[in-house]
Amino acid sequence: MQFPFWPRGENVQLHGSYDDSFIPLIQAFRQIQPQAQHNSRQSGGSALAVYFQGKKVVDVWTGAMKQDTPWQEDSMALSFSTGKAALAMLVHRLADQGLLDYDHNIAHYWPEFGKNGKDRITIRHVLAHQSGLFDIRQNIQSAVQMLDWHDMLKVYENATPRFEPGTKVAYQALSFGWLLGGVVEKVTGQSVCEVFQKELVTPLGLDGAYFGVPASELERVARPIILNKPQQAEDNQKTRPATQKKLLPNGRRPLTLQEKMIKLTGLDPYEAEDALMPKGISRFSFFNDRVLQACIPAANGVFTARSLAKMYAMLVNEGEIDGQQYLSPERVRLLSQIQNTQRDRIMSIPMNWRLGYHRILSLGKRVPEGFGHIGYNGSGAWCDPSRGLSFAYVHNFAGSSITGDPRLWWLTQTALQNADLSLTGKKG
Repeated sequence: MQFPFWPRGENVQLHGSYDDSFIPLIQAFRQIQPQAQHNSRQSGGSALAVYFQGKKVVDVWTGAMKQDTPWQEDSMALSFSTGKAALAMLVHRLADQGLLDYDHNIAHYWPEFGKNGKDRITIRHVLAHQSGLFDIRQNIQSAVQMLDWHDMLKVYENATPRFEPGTKVAYQALSFGWLLGGVVEKVTGQSVCEVFQKELVTPLGLDGAYFGVPASELERVARPIILNKPQQAEDNQKTRPATQKKLLPNGRRPLTLQEKMIKLTGLDPYEAEDALMPKGISRFSFFNDRVLQACIPAANGVFTARSLAKMYAMLVNEGEIDGQQYLSPERVRLLSQIQNTQRDRIMSIPMNWRLGYHRILSLGKRVPEGFGHIGYNGSGAWCDPSRGLSFAYVHNFAGSSITGDPRLWWLTQTALQNADLSLTGKKG
């Protein structure tokens, strides 16, 4: 079915196409779109793409990609950690070509990396978030340093793991990109951004996927939309006196009451801060053109929803898409095997890490064979081979959470129910 708008869509105008069997998912997608508010502009837009049983069944978009500009068919969105899965997919492609082995030490390919107790860290350790190299805050002086690719490689050549590799699980929220990207460059002799285009984007025929957006493509990237604020609120913000937090003798800020409660469960909140918050991150915008054009593969990948969904559709189909065998069936089986079930020290829950992917987070539906990756802004993409289903959702709404947000959870749950309804006649 083709449509210019949702028939009962009130202020929500949808574009694209969908299969009638996925109307429940379309309804949910329409309902989660923020409404335009009185005397203000729209608060953003989003795109959703789904493959089911070998067919693309949903490809829709709505809202605004930037102030006064509707979301376009080819609009791309900054997807933060959702892009980690795409980097992992590139690593699996190179492994299939015999250029690297998961169980070889990284220092085998990147000799400078083997210092300070890192000589036993393998590619598998990084893909499964068991390297101990999750820290960025204590390793660099400022978030701006992340813009210098070669400097960041040197940073992790000189870094020291926080624990013995393979003994614990700690999400490498930002370091993941340099750790794997450095290996990619060593085994190919090319920049990771170039190899990503050559070995993943072009062969899969993706219509929008970048680490390091070319200047010519920046106009396609959706940007956050700041709603008009009452002048009084702005004046209050300007006149509010700055407060200086007292630091502890070790130079750390005091823990909040909630963080103290978390620490009682066996996790260290400072570790999450070290993994997620380099110094100066509050003044660092990932939507800045300079940042979008940099290569920060763990965090600044931009994608269309259909590109992400197609990557996962290939995995669902044992590595084949559009009649092309992109990954071997054996490789797909290897990458989807659970590597650990321990509680993640950064994410605070068991993520059941595969090789670059985690379990699917939903509102209750069980997906034991499913895997994917979500992003800090609530974007996400995943697949469930048992249902023949792949899913991707991107947007430019305000908000952040390292475990996704209710919009993503609701869409995920509805997509799974919709697939079950088609397969069994019951949504469960």
